[in-house]
Amino acid sequence: MSLRFHEISEAGHRLLNPLSDGKLDLIGEICRIEEGSRQLDLACGKGEMLARWAARYGLHGVGVDLSEVFLDAARRRASELGVSSRLEFVAGDAGAYQAEPASFDLVSCIGATWIGGGLEGTLALMRLALRPGGLVLVGECYWATPPPPEAAESLGFEPGTFTSLSGTEDRFEASGFELIEMVLSNEDDWDRYYAPQWRTLSDWLLANPDDADTPAIRDFLHRSRRSHLEYGRQHLGWGVFILRSRT
Repeated sequence: MSLRFHEISEAGHRLLNPLSDGKLDLIGEICRIEEGSRQLDLACGKGEMLARWAARYGLHGVGVDLSEVFLDAARRRASELGVSSRLEFVAGDAGAYQAEPASFDLVSCIGATWIGGGLEGTLALMRLALRPGGLVLVGECYWATPPPPEAAESLGFEPGTFTSLSGTEDRFEASGFELIEMVLSNEDDWDRYYAPQWRTLSDWLLANPDDADTPAIRDFLHRSRRSHLEYGRQHLGWGVFILRSRT
């Protein structure tokens, strides 16, 4: 899916993952964030996590994302919460962002491990910016129940991209990290992420019948709706995993 499709379908979203407001707040509590802590958020989307935690805990942070549309929303949200001076938002490829080594207490990538070619590669990128004793927060899918062979293709994944929940922990361990906490999404979280996109896309199609992307967006809407109802809701899990380096 193109970046523009993301920007259109998630126009009404503040959180660009299947994560409720309450669970985002819970993750902040789990991380025990202190005044002046520094966070790097790779593929930060609209910057809701950074802005909210800066307001609540006095955190300072950097968010990196490809989408200028999302970054404009992030800057507006930071201004709304009165934390613009604590946050920097950078346009660019999060997988290529050059952070000062060992300079952040928290390094996060929530639902975008494609930036490093998969979970293991993204964890390797995140480790470089992490201070000793810091925490990594990674949002990742896993198979909650064994899927039929056609599920991955329907959902737009390459076979083997995701594994079971215990298999995901194995990948953390192999990358040199210990899983110390997690917050998992449920079916309602998934529905609240996907179903509003269908309304947004349907409204956009009604308002833009002559746009060059209209046929592709109509097809995307159909596939998104069908794949979630047929496979995603039953088989696909998602969570934010809190990790600590073993080395």
